[in-house]
Amino acid sequence: MAKVRKQSGLHHPVSVYAKQVAYGKLHDMCCPYEIKACERHLRDLKRQGTKEFPYVFDTTRADRIIEWFSQCIQLRGVEQGKPLTLQPWQIFDLGCLYGWVDMHDGTRRFRKAYNKRARGCFKSTEKSAQCLYHMCADVLYPPYQPDLKQFEMAPEVECAAVDRAQAMRVFGDAKAMALNSPNIAKRLIIPKANPVKHRTRGGFMRALSKDTKNKDSGAPSYFIIDEYHAHPTSAIHDIGENSFGKRAQCLMDIITTAGDDAQSKPCFAEEQFAKDILDGNAVDETYFVMIRELPDGANPHDESLWCMPYPCFRYPNDYSKYLLKEVRAEHDAAYASKDSNKIRSFLTRRMCQWQAGSVNRYLDENCMKLLRQAQLSKAEFAQLTDGLECWTGFDLGKRIDLSGVGAVFLLPDERVALKLHAFMPEEGAMRHEHTDRVPYTFWAKDGYCTLTPGGVTDNSYVDNWIAEGERNHGWKVVECDYDGHNATDLAIKMCEERNNEDFCVEISQTCAGQNLAVKGFRELLLQGRIVLEENPLAIWCFGNAVEIQNNYGDIKLSKKFKNDTERIDPVAAVMNALARALIRRNNPTLGDRLDSGEWTM
Repeated sequence: MAKVRKQSGLHHPVSVYAKQVAYGKLHDMCCPYEIKACERHLRDLKRQGTKEFPYVFDTTRADRIIEWFSQCIQLRGVEQGKPLTLQPWQIFDLGCLYGWVDMHDGTRRFRKAYNKRARGCFKSTEKSAQCLYHMCADVLYPPYQPDLKQFEMAPEVECAAVDRAQAMRVFGDAKAMALNSPNIAKRLIIPKANPVKHRTRGGFMRALSKDTKNKDSGAPSYFIIDEYHAHPTSAIHDIGENSFGKRAQCLMDIITTAGDDAQSKPCFAEEQFAKDILDGNAVDETYFVMIRELPDGANPHDESLWCMPYPCFRYPNDYSKYLLKEVRAEHDAAYASKDSNKIRSFLTRRMCQWQAGSVNRYLDENCMKLLRQAQLSKAEFAQLTDGLECWTGFDLGKRIDLSGVGAVFLLPDERVALKLHAFMPEEGAMRHEHTDRVPYTFWAKDGYCTLTPGGVTDNSYVDNWIAEGERNHGWKVVECDYDGHNATDLAIKMCEERNNEDFCVEISQTCAGQNLAVKGFRELLLQGRIVLEENPLAIWCFGNAVEIQNNYGDIKLSKKFKNDTERIDPVAAVMNALARALIRRNNPTLGDRLDSGEWTM
């Protein structure tokens, strides 16, 4: 056997680009996260092939994907009919993604990728060619030994998107590209209808969306999620993720721009984790991250900065000149119109900047910041509220989902203290972690929520939580206020236990019934008069809440989407209690006035 020639990869075009970005001529043209991605590659080159880092950069594998693009024919634009030509930034992304392999068996290092860039940067074209690569040319071999290559048999390529039309975009482009690329067309069976098959190795390539009747992904070798920012839930992502592990080197590839309603979108949450990897706050050696965006605080009117979300502007050609004119025209029209929606669209699609919340988001970013600052530790909160009078409330969700409970304290210094808690059946917690993209099990371990035994929530835990507050913290519970939906039995039980038929008070869930609490809480927050016991679950729920207004200007809280992935149950529970507490504050009893010294007998 011939001696295997290993290479450091330091002089490969992938690494040359990385050095130009990290500390060379491209540095000032790149956003901080592209710089960090390139620094990550260079750092990994120095530690490759070690016990602590069992991966190597196989230049032959990087070259293979790069060379593949020369077999793919451009479908549209000024280069229509010509073989695809990759720009240096694309060479970096693709070469990095496919070149890093396990040092022992040659399986790909990266099993997941998050790639964010502006509209018009060849996303559909690039991903179409990758789909064809995985159908025709994806291989596995020991590092630096291409002679031992083995092709992926029965490849399964899923072109996934939020709806069928978007899913068909990448799938349709891939089909058209294959038909127009002679060397590829001869390898595939390309019917008019979905799916595409390989002539000898079987498998398939198809479009997948929420509208697809059979969404069982089987055993995908390549699962691309297009425009993830448009997905209201993580349902499609979870289909792909749950079907992985059946192949030696499967790959999930997320490609997106930014979008609206950052806090409500699974894409934004995914991006925060991806950024944590590049920031060094999280570790996942199998996750490739490339983020190109205009940084927060940067001037969107400065055209010299547009090459950060648009790497193609760094390499002027006929297409990039045309695209620059298009972006400039959209910028000028948006800002000249003074239309906030047009400006938001420009910033998301063109500058790749997430926009924080919709127009009806209950708490804007400033309010959310104030809420986080208002948190006290459990010990500090207990010291402040133990032995005080309080109003409690609950909101029962579906018994297989989240339920909420809360307590409200009117402090002597005119602040209002809130404590929130949630309940979820333990059998559903793992499932809901995937759909909601939040760590219920970890929150439960830290005491921020309770996982009740079995498959449905035991509502008696709500009553027990209030009783524990009375018993362990000396709460003097005035009453318990609740949403009447599915709650009558629990309310009757709690009244009977306390021999007080007025203990539980049903709160109207209309705008008029909720207005005092919902508006009052926000006003108190802005005044610095809210105290919140620390609870990341509660913060998450507050961030999910949107407001609904009636014709009289009264508001209530709701979720943005009808599905249950953006839960607000503990917030709804504490608002029930706050509604009654504020009525009491605004209309004190004779006893309250005597106690305060306002009146004397």
